[in-house]
Amino acid sequence: MRIFSLKTCDTCRKAIKALRAAGHDPVVIDVRADGIAEADLTALIDRFGDDLINRSSATWRQLSDTERAAAPHALLPAHPTLMKRPVIQNGDVWTLGWKADAQAAHLGQTSGA
Repeated sequence: MRIFSLKTCDTCRKAIKALRAAGHDPVVIDVRADGIAEADLTALIDRFGDDLINRSSATWRQLSDTERAAAPHALLPAHPTLMKRPVIQNGDVWTLGWKADAQAAHLGQTSGA
C-alpha cells in the first residue's frame, strides 16, 4: 500500500493514522519532499485525469491563466501541492481523497474522518 500525501495536510494525516490503526503499513510518499516518479505520475493521470488537480487550492488561485491551461503532466511536477490528496494505492485499488468511499475501500468500513 502506498499513499501520496503532504505531511502538512490534515486529511492525509488522518488517513495515514486510520490506515495504521487498521493494521496497514503504508509507504508514505510526500509529493512535495519526495516528488512524484514519472511512472507514478503517468499512472495517476491515467487513472484520475483532470480530477487529480485541486482547482480550489490556494496554489491554483495563484497560477496565471497560462499555467492553468497546462496539462496535469506539466502542472504537477512544477506544483505538487496542486494534487488532490491523499491518493492511496493498494494493489489494483486506487482512491482519491479520504471520503467514505476511500475509507470503505481501504478500511472495509466507513469511518468518521
